[in-house]
Amino acid sequence: MQTLEKYSFGVGDRFAHQAAWQLRAFQKIADDGCLVIPVWNKSNREHTLIGSEPASVYRAAELAVAQQGWSHPWHVDADHIRLETVDRFLDSSDFFTIDVAESIGQSAPPSSIEPFIQRHPEFAEPIPVAGLSAPLEISKELLYKTARQYMAAIQEAGRIFRHIESHKGSGGFIAEVSMDETDQPQSPQELLILLAALADEGVALQTIAPKFSGRFNKGVDYVGSVDTFEIEFRQDLAVLAHAVQAYGLPGSLKLSVHSGSDKFSLYPVINSALFDTGAGIHLKTAGTTWLEELIGLSEAEGDGVALVKELYAGALDQFDALCAPYASVIDVDVQALPSLDTAQGWAGSRWAVALRHDRSNPNFNPSLRQLMHVAFKLAAKAGTRYTDLLEANAEIVGRNVFENLYARHMKPLFSGLK
Repeated sequence: MQTLEKYSFGVGDRFAHQAAWQLRAFQKIADDGCLVIPVWNKSNREHTLIGSEPASVYRAAELAVAQQGWSHPWHVDADHIRLETVDRFLDSSDFFTIDVAESIGQSAPPSSIEPFIQRHPEFAEPIPVAGLSAPLEISKELLYKTARQYMAAIQEAGRIFRHIESHKGSGGFIAEVSMDETDQPQSPQELLILLAALADEGVALQTIAPKFSGRFNKGVDYVGSVDTFEIEFRQDLAVLAHAVQAYGLPGSLKLSVHSGSDKFSLYPVINSALFDTGAGIHLKTAGTTWLEELIGLSEAEGDGVALVKELYAGALDQFDALCAPYASVIDVDVQALPSLDTAQGWAGSRWAVALRHDRSNPNFNPSLRQLMHVAFKLAAKAGTRYTDLLEANAEIVGRNVFENLYARHMKPLFSGLK
C-alpha cells in the first residue's frame, strides 16, 4: 500500500514556477530535524480557470525534485475531485482528495442506513476512547441523524474511491476524504460514525478533513476561538486513533486541515497536540504561493508592480464575479480596500507590505490580500506577460515563496517534532 508519511504539507503552485523554491522550504525543515513531505495540489477549478492540465503539476514537481536533489517521497494531489472530474487526474496524481460536499445532506434510502446501524451495535453502549476524558455516548437519535445526513456522501466517496482503484490498483494511491464543507463542526461522536461508515464502504482513507469551529478564510489567519479549536483538534486525534484500531482503517490515517495557509494563531496549538500525542498531520495550502509571487513582483518595482496594479484594477472591476465562488471562505471589507487612485500611487514596497501577511505591520491589509487571493485568473488571462515577469524576477519572487513557507508556516508547525 502506498502510504502517506507522518507529516505532509500541501502546496499550491498555480502557475508552475515555484516548485523548486517550495522544495527548499521542505529541505530546510528537514535539516532542522523534521521530515515533512511535499504534496503539490491543484484543483479542477484552478486548472479550468488557468487553462492548465494536471500533468503540468507532476512535471513541475518532478523537475524540482531532480534539480534540488530531494531524496524523500513526494506526491501530487488531485484536489477536490468528484466522479465527473477525476479521470483527467488519474495518470498524473497519486493523492486524491475526494470531495463529497454536494452529497452531504442528500437523502439516503433506509435500506442503506438500517444495515449500517445493525452492523455497529457498539454504538448502543458508551465507547471508551483513549485520550478523551469520558467515554463517547451516541444516542439513537444522533446515530440516525448522522447516518441520514452523511450516508449519501459516504456512498459517493466509495464510488469515487473504487473508480480510482480500478485505474490505479489496490493500494496504488493515497485517499483523502473532505468533510469540512458543512455548516457545523462534527462532534467526536459524529466523526467516529463517519469513519465507521467509510470503513464499511471500503474507503481506505489516509487523511480526513473534518469541519472545525471558526472561519478558515483564504490567505488570512483563523477567525474564532483558538481554545475551542484546540479541544476539537485533540478530540479528533483521539477518535482517529481509535477508529484505526476498531475498524481496520490504515494506520497512517491522520487529520487534514484545509485552507490551512496563514492560520498562524493555530500552529502553536497544533504543534503542541502533535508533540503530546505523536500523531501526524496533513496541512493543505494553495493560494499563499500565488500571493508571494505578487509580493515579489511588487518588490521588483518597474514592470512587476505595474502588472500588480493592473491586476488590482481588474479585481475591483470584477469584484462580484471573483468573490462569489469563494463567499464561504473570504471576508473582504470593501471599505478597507484602497481606492484605485490610491493603489496606483503606491510604490512597490508599499504594495508588498500591504499584501504580506505580517500582522505586526500596520500597513498589512487583510481585505486586499483576500481579494488578490481569488484574482489569480486575471493573471492567467495576462498569459506569458505574467509568467515572463516571474522568470525575469525569479530570485526575488522565489525568496518570498521560500520565506513564507519555511519561516511563517513550517517552523511554527513542526518545530521540535520528529
